[in-house]
Amino acid sequence: MSTNPDESVPAVKSEPAPAESSDSGKITQEQLEAHSDPKDIWMVISGKVYDVTSFLDEHPGGDEVVISEAGKDATEPFEDVGHSEEARKLLKDMYVGDFDGVVNKKVQKKSIPGTKPVSPSRQGASLAYFLPLAVFVGYLAWRFTLAQ
Repeated sequence: MSTNPDESVPAVKSEPAPAESSDSGKITQEQLEAHSDPKDIWMVISGKVYDVTSFLDEHPGGDEVVISEAGKDATEPFEDVGHSEEARKLLKDMYVGDFDGVVNKKVQKKSIPGTKPVSPSRQGASLAYFLPLAVFVGYLAWRFTLAQ
């Protein structure tokens, strides 16, 4: 190495490059798919790759929800649920690197502070209640017209 002080010294990155990154420093589709085992789960959310293995047992929706998205772009399911800001902050500690593949371009939904998302099972509750009620009222109306 030269001792000439006029030569520029390349800057050294203070952050280590993510393990298994491509030449661009990003995680490839193949590398993402290699981490789809329940003991080693990576997923993409909004173009960033996260290792969520350590969170599997703690996930409020159950581990099967996380396992079903292992090794894939989970942006749409993540946003559809309407995760809280606290959940989004937890992702920072699980960050592996940026994704080098095709990112889900769906418009992201943002959670609204102080509100709880409506689960799909609760949305169907209205129909499950009103449909039998409508059938019953129709039956009563039919019986009433026959009685006259």
